[in-house]
Amino acid sequence: MPKTVSKPAESDRIAPNQVAEFEKSLDELEHLVAKMEQGDQSLDDSLKSFERGIALYRNCQGALEQAELRVKLLSDPEQPDAADDFEPDTP
Repeated sequence: MPKTVSKPAESDRIAPNQVAEFEKSLDELEHLVAKMEQGDQSLDDSLKSFERGIALYRNCQGALEQAELRVKLLSDPEQPDAADDFEPDTP
């Protein structure tokens, strides 16, 4: 009798585009911080950079929270309600 291989659930598959998007956001955030630290920007440009940085930070934080949740769920698949106990540490 041939063995059937089940297809992994959508939530169990690693999404390379999510990882790439996280890395891209982190790179852009690091670039923005370096640019702002130079102090060469006008106030308006600094505010725009800050706003963009906050958005990038939130995207990165959300991706990290999702990764942590996936690790918890994969680590203990017998406890599906472990996700209910998930409380991200946000600043």
